[in-house]
Amino acid sequence: MPIFAANLTMLFTELPFMERFAAAAAAGFKHVEYLFPYPYAKEELAAALKANGLQQVLHNLPAGNWDAGERGIACHPDRVAEFREGAAQAIHYAKALACPQLNCLAGKLPAGVTPEAAHATLVCNLAFAAAALKEVGIRLLIEPINSYDIPGFFLNRTEQAIALMDEVASDNLFLQYDIYHAQRMEGELGGNLKKHFARIAHIQLADNPGRNEPGTGEINYPWLFRHIDGLGYSGTIGCEYKPRTTTSEGLGWLKEQA
Repeated sequence: MPIFAANLTMLFTELPFMERFAAAAAAGFKHVEYLFPYPYAKEELAAALKANGLQQVLHNLPAGNWDAGERGIACHPDRVAEFREGAAQAIHYAKALACPQLNCLAGKLPAGVTPEAAHATLVCNLAFAAAALKEVGIRLLIEPINSYDIPGFFLNRTEQAIALMDEVASDNLFLQYDIYHAQRMEGELGGNLKKHFARIAHIQLADNPGRNEPGTGEINYPWLFRHIDGLGYSGTIGCEYKPRTTTSEGLGWLKEQA
């Protein structure tokens, strides 16, 4: 059976963030992930993980001004210094939280910047971050995100991510395969998971349409979970979905996997 991680940015949102760790543990999760740790002291987060018997499996590198609509700065040519400072901050937190992998959001194509310049910047930034994370034993991930939810996002498709990884040519750069984003952009979930399995370090899920819990949309999750198991996946699957009602009421799909 796959190992599921509660995404605390999306789940248990009726609670203050620091109370979501206990809620995840009470719901049966042993692993958690979330977008950003930076608003909180690393000591406070580490204590919450320890008190609730949880392992953190993922957070993102700093991604610019999220509240203002930024979704990453890795492809922004004028913000390379900020990206490198953010990578150092992310490593600082990841080491304190025993977090084995960090995701880099490519960001939206900046106004006035050509795709070629953005691509070159992204390659250089990923090469820098992959090397810096490798020194401390942390994996770097990149994630294609669908262009419907985030118009203008620079990295949209699995094949684009694989080509980018090949160009960076680091053995410490991996694919974060988000089933929801992949379904919206390309489908062929089973085939693409199998084709690119060796490059995938983390998987996330949500159903489509609606980005709600498994079983609410068109994706055949029982079959997909068996397929992922059959591939020999030993990582976690992040539950990055919007509960249709409340998190607890929508966890029937998870209980069926037990």
